[in-house]
Amino acid sequence: MFEDLSIGKLLVIFLVIVVLFGSKKIPDLAQGLGKGIREFKKALRDNDEDDKNSSDSTKG
Repeated sequence: MFEDLSIGKLLVIFLVIVVLFGSKKIPDLAQGLGKGIREFKKALRDNDEDDKNSSDSTKG
């Protein structure tokens, strides 16, 4: 699917994104995406810790 994705095609995709969203909105979008990924990872870590704590309390 992504084997034939060349630099030229990536540039065209990037230019379309700039035209659609504007150059000032792209950093805001990237920042929002980064925050979302961080929150998702944090939730996964919290869930793993909760699972470990509940399994430890059932063993002892």
